[in-house]
Amino acid sequence: MITGVAGFIGANLAERLLREGHEVLGIDNLAYGLRTNIPEGVDFHQMDIRGKEMYPLFANMDAVFHFAAKNCIADCQADPVETADINVHGSVNVFEAARKAHVKKIIYAESSALYEGSNVFPTPESEVKPESFYAVSKLASMYFAEAYRRFHGESVTNELSAISHQPLNFTALRYFCVYGPVQDYRRTIPPVMSAFIIKLLKNETPIIYGSGEKRRDFVYVDDINDFHLQCLIDPRTDGGVFNLGAGVNYSVNDIYRLVSDLLDIHITPQRMPDLPGEAETTLADISAAKKLGWEPKTDSQTGLKNAIAYIKSEMAKGNI
Repeated sequence: MITGVAGFIGANLAERLLREGHEVLGIDNLAYGLRTNIPEGVDFHQMDIRGKEMYPLFANMDAVFHFAAKNCIADCQADPVETADINVHGSVNVFEAARKAHVKKIIYAESSALYEGSNVFPTPESEVKPESFYAVSKLASMYFAEAYRRFHGESVTNELSAISHQPLNFTALRYFCVYGPVQDYRRTIPPVMSAFIIKLLKNETPIIYGSGEKRRDFVYVDDINDFHLQCLIDPRTDGGVFNLGAGVNYSVNDIYRLVSDLLDIHITPQRMPDLPGEAETTLADISAAKKLGWEPKTDSQTGLKNAIAYIKSEMAKGNI
């Protein structure tokens, strides 16, 4: 099962799982994702993760990938109530549905936003210092996951473990700036790579918020999916928390120059006031994932060329 299957990471993972021979059931309320993103072959159900009507769908699932969330930081800052409702209430509802259905494993999205207040770079998994409403909502869901692991996980020995007949294993993934095809360009503040590509292809003026010197760790979606598949078969991921990034970072200005050069379109960006609630720098310490044999393989130029090709194809179809 994939919650948020119509979103960027969910749609890419669904396609990969189908290609690898898995059966995939997807849930999405289509508030943020697009129906056209969902690959053919997914058993799709348009549902909200906050409702209990989804519970029967969890029966006989071997694993659940939980990605559904409100994740645009600007939107979360504007509406903390809905942010908590979706990201905390919704996540706990997914965890409870999985527990009742005796699902063996949940692989769920945390976020590198948990490190917003940290000045340690590269940032290890222990440096949890959230600041934005989005990051705080992810911290709350993390604590709920830990509580489910404590009371319903494999190592439970107290009387409360009798509530759950099947040990429930969690793997938490902290994504840095994932990019690639199907990235959500409809956000209030779109991801920088997609935003730059779309604006330049339309001969419109791109926007850079602040000085453009904020640095981000960008990782390609195919590399993320390599670790997703490893989580399904590698028991060493059970109970783990893993940063998934490239382990290198670039400024927003660097990314703009790279996109502009690849497209050979050069338009001076418009400078807008800085966005509140964003970290100045993200840089992943990926040593925990690397110890399990994973590492990113896609260089930024190759990844951006793939993203450009996807956006051009969507424009040709009239979707952008």
